[in-house]
Amino acid sequence: MQGLAVPLVLFAAGAAALATGLLPWGEFVELAARTVPILLFVLAMTIVTELAEAAGLFRAITGWLSAAGAGGSRRGGRTTRADDGGRVGGAGGGVRRGRVAVLWLFVVLLATVSTIFLSLDATAVLVTPVVVLLALHARIPPLPFALTTVWLANTASLLLPVSNLTNLLAQHQLQTTPAQFAALLWAPALVGILVPMALLGTAFRKDLGGRYRPPSSPPASDRVLLAIAGTTVALLLPALVSGIPVAIPSGIAAVFLLAVFAVRRRSALRWSMVPARPLLLTIGLFMVVQALHSHGLAALLGTVAGTGNGYAALLQLAGLGTLSANAINNLPAYLALEPVAGSPLRLAALLIGVNLGPIITPWASLATLLWHERLKALGVDVSWGGYALAGLGAVVVLLPLSVLALWLSAGAS
Repeated sequence: MQGLAVPLVLFAAGAAALATGLLPWGEFVELAARTVPILLFVLAMTIVTELAEAAGLFRAITGWLSAAGAGGSRRGGRTTRADDGGRVGGAGGGVRRGRVAVLWLFVVLLATVSTIFLSLDATAVLVTPVVVLLALHARIPPLPFALTTVWLANTASLLLPVSNLTNLLAQHQLQTTPAQFAALLWAPALVGILVPMALLGTAFRKDLGGRYRPPSSPPASDRVLLAIAGTTVALLLPALVSGIPVAIPSGIAAVFLLAVFAVRRRSALRWSMVPARPLLLTIGLFMVVQALHSHGLAALLGTVAGTGNGYAALLQLAGLGTLSANAINNLPAYLALEPVAGSPLRLAALLIGVNLGPIITPWASLATLLWHERLKALGVDVSWGGYALAGLGAVVVLLPLSVLALWLSAGAS
C-alpha cells in the first residue's frame, strides 16, 4: 500500500523502544489499556464511513443539499419549484438556479456535522470529494468548498470526544462523559466554527455571490442498501454521545454493515478499507512519545508551557500546542504536552491549540494530508504556500478568540 513508509518507520521505532527497554513494559501495558479502545473505534468508524459512502449516502446528502440550495425538490434528476423567477430552460419547465452562498452554507453544515459526530478524518476523506465534485459539476469554483471542508475538519473537531482522536485521549485523562466534555469546550468549539465561516465567507465573497444550476445525479444503484446505511449512521450518532464506550456502538455498526454488504454487495468489501496507515502511524507515535516521557520529556516541556488558569497562561499553552502541531503533527504534540496541562481548563486550552491550530502546514494533521490526496485525485490543485498564509492569518484571529471564549465560559478566574 502507498504511503506506508513513515508509519512503518514510526511503528518500528516504537517496537524498538519497547524491545530495548527505553519504553518500560509496565508503561506500555498502561498505554495499551488506554489506547486500544480508541484504536478499535478508529478502525470501526473508518469501516462504517467507507461503507456508508459505498452505499451512496454522502452523494445522496449532497444531492439533496444542491436541490435545497436551489429552493426546490429533486424529481427525476431535475429540480422543480412552482415559482419560475429563477428558472432557466425552455417553456416546458426548466431547472431553477440556486444561490452559491446558500449551497456553501449547506456545505458548512455538512462538514461541521460530519466532523463533530464522525471525526475530522471522515470529513477529509468522504465529504471532500463529494462537495468538490458537486462544485465542479455545478460549474462553481471548487476552492472555497475545498478549503471550507479542510478548515472545518480541523476547527470543528473540538466539541465531542469522537470528533478528534486527541479528544478521546483527553476524555480518558479527564474521566468525563461526552456531555461533560461538551460542557467544558462548547464556547471555544462555537468560535472554531463561526470564525472560520466568517473568514472564508469574506475571503471568497465574490466566488460565493453568483448562482448555479443544480447538477442532475443518478439514483442510487441499491436503494435498500442506501436506506440501511443511512439508518445505521442515524442510529449510531446518538449512541456515540450516550456515554457508552464509543468502540462498542461503532463496532456493532461496523459488523452489521459488513454483514449487509457481504449479502448485497460483496464486491465493495476490500482490505483497503482497513486504515493501516493511520493505525500504524498512531501506534508508533503513542509508543515513541511515551518512551520520551519516560526519559524526561514532560520536565523539559514544563519550562515553556507555563502554569496557571489565567487567560495569558491558557493562551501560552494553546499557542505552544499550535506551534508543536504545525511543526510535527497534532497527535504527537498533544501526547507530548498532555502531562504539563495540569488541570481540566489547561487541558482544554491544549486541545484548542492542537485541534484548531493545525491549518498552517500540510502535515499538521492527518486529515489535511488525506484531504490533499482526495483533491489530487480530482485534479484540483492547491498551493501550499497560499494554504499556509491563509491558515496563519486564520490562526492569529482564531486562537486568541477561542481561548478567550474558554476562559470566559469557565468563569474568567
